[in-house]
Amino acid sequence: MNVKPLSDRVLILPNPAEEKTIGGMIIPDTAKEKPLAGKVVAAGPGTSEIKMEVKVGDQVLYGKYAGQEITVDGETYLIMKQSDIFAII
Repeated sequence: MNVKPLSDRVLILPNPAEEKTIGGMIIPDTAKEKPLAGKVVAAGPGTSEIKMEVKVGDQVLYGKYAGQEITVDGETYLIMKQSDIFAII
């Protein structure tokens, strides 16, 4: 992959959406919720004012409407500012 985020931006691979409910019912594609967690696959260097707290490999939680979807090599990623990430898990 040749994507290198700039400044305080982070590239995230979202976790897959749940396929079944806890009770075992299969969730159709139209009803699946957008995942709110993912794995950091690339991170920018930060800025002189913003130190990067996340690093490649971190599992993170982010907001429902955070980031911009991009597709690279057939895989969908989210790119967002570090400030849109709520927590490292």
